[in-house]
Amino acid sequence: MTNEKLIRTSIFIFAAVLHLLVLFFLVFKTNNVLQEGPENARVMKLTDFEELPPPEPELPQVEAIAETMIETETAPEQHVLGAGVFLAENYLPMHQVSVPPKFEASAVMSELVYPPIALRSGIEGRVILELFVDRTGVVQRIVILQENPLERGFGEAAVRAFTGRKGEPAYANGEAVSSRYRYPVTFKIK
Repeated sequence: MTNEKLIRTSIFIFAAVLHLLVLFFLVFKTNNVLQEGPENARVMKLTDFEELPPPEPELPQVEAIAETMIETETAPEQHVLGAGVFLAENYLPMHQVSVPPKFEASAVMSELVYPPIALRSGIEGRVILELFVDRTGVVQRIVILQENPLERGFGEAAVRAFTGRKGEPAYANGEAVSSRYRYPVTFKIK
């Protein structure tokens, strides 16, 4: 029995040492393999579409008028702006305006045509426009900020309803000013 106990004890010790060696090598091998690489940190800023200023159109450069007239034999170069050309005015954002521009809702609704493709498909939609309204109340430029769903004709229909529309201008400190105005248009099937 003593011989048998000695054999069992030596097998137990051998197995325990073998397990300890395997664990020891695995721990040190794993540390070498799992070395961390360089961190690829990127800073991202999420912005809302309301934070971005509208794109400014490229305008021809205007030269300053000379104080004294110089007579030349060559004719001056003239640029004629056609109808619908966006003039460089300072369009105030809505937070700087005390009274927003107003448009007659019934007149806008009478001009609003539901897109035939969307009507046949039974799709309703929503468009958010940014209207550039001058100090006389005329819509000079229209930008589609959001159209949901896309490519169903809702944006084009809303733009057509406001193109050339005249309403009451915005007021700041009691005087008419040019302003940017966000106008939501909802299309619902009745």
